[in-house]
Amino acid sequence: MNTILQQSFAVTFQYPVCFTEDLFDPSNSLFVDVLEKGKKNKTYFVIDQGVVQAFPALIDQIQAFQKAHQKHFFLSASPKIVPGGEACKNDPTVYQQIVQATHEFGIDRHAYIVAIGGGAVLDMVGFAAAISHRGIRLIRIPTTVLSQNDSGVGVKNSINFFGKKNYLGTFTTPVAVLNDFNFLKTLDDRDWRSGISEALKVALIKDLNFFEWLEKHQKAMATRDMEAMKTQIIRCAKMHMAHIAGKDPFEQGSSRPLDFGHWAAHKLEHLSAYRIRHGEAVAIGIALDSTYSHLLGWISKQDLMRILELIQGLGFSLYEPELSAENLLQGLREFQEHLGGQLTIMLLEQLGKGVEVHEMDDHLIQKSVSFLQEKSRKLSLR
Repeated sequence: MNTILQQSFAVTFQYPVCFTEDLFDPSNSLFVDVLEKGKKNKTYFVIDQGVVQAFPALIDQIQAFQKAHQKHFFLSASPKIVPGGEACKNDPTVYQQIVQATHEFGIDRHAYIVAIGGGAVLDMVGFAAAISHRGIRLIRIPTTVLSQNDSGVGVKNSINFFGKKNYLGTFTTPVAVLNDFNFLKTLDDRDWRSGISEALKVALIKDLNFFEWLEKHQKAMATRDMEAMKTQIIRCAKMHMAHIAGKDPFEQGSSRPLDFGHWAAHKLEHLSAYRIRHGEAVAIGIALDSTYSHLLGWISKQDLMRILELIQGLGFSLYEPELSAENLLQGLREFQEHLGGQLTIMLLEQLGKGVEVHEMDDHLIQKSVSFLQEKSRKLSLR
């Protein structure tokens, strides 16, 4: 005889995504406003090494800010500095050091871990926080365009393992996401433009008006106009948040519409030993999937050229040596495995409207690669 007790419950998640400047100015109360009220909260800061190098006074500013708001929170230890970029996700000893710190400094589920950095650091710190004490409260402070308009606003945390991107990870909501635009001012040109590819991605599959806005403002963003970048970041973040609030925020199914351009991008990053940065790889992935969509007869040659010209106008490459059909087919198999066995790829039915497919034609992938390689070659001869 079988006895079955059926359990069912729902949990509502809510967290603010905030945009500001001078986050750690004592007169700015945004940080303390997201902490638990009526107590002195324990915090532990983990900071991207690249951010500390760009803002050498940051740790002093945090300490001075804490003194100005000492009734609201305290620092359990000196901030932990970690390597930025994919290095922090490739080396498991980095996240293990954070887990060790939670033990040494008594950082429990009533405390906060505060992650300051680019998307890779936020991913890694979020993973360490999620697996410690079954989940320590996390505050994200993204410092790049990519993390402010996309990865930092979401619910995913991860590290790389077995040579595969984001193999280990969790779906865990942050307490808050605090974006300080001032952190963007010291980004190099590659990191400045890198995140714009995520805006292009979401515009192409969801919002033609946003795509046209990107076309109109591409020169302003490429030349580091801050007001244009602020508008792009907030609009892109809002669209990503709307998607996360939809029917599958923890990606239980195989549908991954916001991974448009990503199945190839993840493989390119790994094959280049992360010489190609995530946003740059996504731009190439978008070019590939847009070309493939054109070869299927879904978008016109004119629309494809608009996409490729925008990618180039923003300063991205259309092709890198790692972009071979053989490599991509292996990446496609890995992506299918990541989705649980059913392949689901987002392509373009038209500008501003994506469509999902469950198979890809090897020959058309090869033709797409050859097309981009030839176009890139002609551009280099100019």
